[in-house]
Amino acid sequence: MSTTRYLPFVGRLMIGLPFAMSGFGKLATYGATAGMISAAGLPFPPLAFAVAVAVELGGGLLLVAGYRVRFVAGVLAVFALATAVSFHSNFADQNQMIHFLKNVMMAGGLLQIVAFGAGALSVDNRRNTGNLHTSPAAVA
Repeated sequence: MSTTRYLPFVGRLMIGLPFAMSGFGKLATYGATAGMISAAGLPFPPLAFAVAVAVELGGGLLLVAGYRVRFVAGVLAVFALATAVSFHSNFADQNQMIHFLKNVMMAGGLLQIVAFGAGALSVDNRRNTGNLHTSPAAVA
């Protein structure tokens, strides 16, 4: 068994856990988060809050588990880019520029997951492997 078998899982873990932790953290800070959403000029702060928590917490956990990773990583990539543009586009502030670039880099890593999939240690791989053994074409 090659050690590269574990690298996709480690990558999903390193990208997915920060998203999940951020979403979980938002649950404890509804007022502050909704205020930031409102200050950024986004409509319907309560709805935007719910979407952010669902995408970050749910998407992060699904990514780590390796469930429907191509779709989930695509959603997280769009979310990271939308967050970069909406909250970190003040390039006069070096800290905001760093956060913008961090979000762009995360989106790039997520697009690699979209392109190459979950890897061997994932729910997706187990489902695909299981389907191969039970499909009529595999039996014939």
